[in-house]
Amino acid sequence: MPTVILVRHGRTAANAGGVLAGWTPGVHLDDKGREQAAALGERMRPVPLAAVVTSPLERTRETADALLAGREPAPPLHVDERIGEARYGDWTNQPLKTLAKDPLWKVVQAHPSAAVFPGSEGEGLADMSARAIAAVRDWNARLSGEGDPTYAVVSHGDVIKAIVADALGLHLDAFQRITVDPCSVTIVRYTDLRPFVVRVNDVGGDLSGLVPPPKAKGRRRKPSSDAAVGGGAGS
Repeated sequence: MPTVILVRHGRTAANAGGVLAGWTPGVHLDDKGREQAAALGERMRPVPLAAVVTSPLERTRETADALLAGREPAPPLHVDERIGEARYGDWTNQPLKTLAKDPLWKVVQAHPSAAVFPGSEGEGLADMSARAIAAVRDWNARLSGEGDPTYAVVSHGDVIKAIVADALGLHLDAFQRITVDPCSVTIVRYTDLRPFVVRVNDVGGDLSGLVPPPKAKGRRRKPSSDAAVGGGAGS
């Protein structure tokens, strides 16, 4: 069963300045963001990755490159528009403090499943959620041909929050309760029965638990879909 490491891109000048970048081209990691991405690449280095799947935007591509740096052999890199940023339409490139005065802001906060961003390029948050969740399920199926792969998905805050809400069995209207910081790690393990949310918004924890144990002789035991009653002893 696949384990998905959801990585938000490192910080950009737009993030630091409180501007909603959306699909604006040419938004790169700033100095802090490059520092964050390099540190995350080092932290994830011991974790074997079957693949890295990234949004096509520059800030995610740069973060994905940092995850791949120094890996020999490097896992395949795939670009998937379905995990790209929400299309914010006319909100794109607007300061958040200005957008907070728009009546739609309250809908985005309290009832995001009904929010559709204005303009010809705007999409609904429900549509964004559906495409991102479908992409993860698709990559789970593609990469699960052999063994129990661990792979990284490098994406954006709202996209990752939507994937986590789905994994938790939450309605999209609850996804604003989830926090996803720049260059944070969120981990979901998928099984036949249900996903398990292993970690959320981790910006510095030990990832050695993702390194698979040495292969035991004999028949490989299939990962359980059952939750540990009482909480278990940890990984």
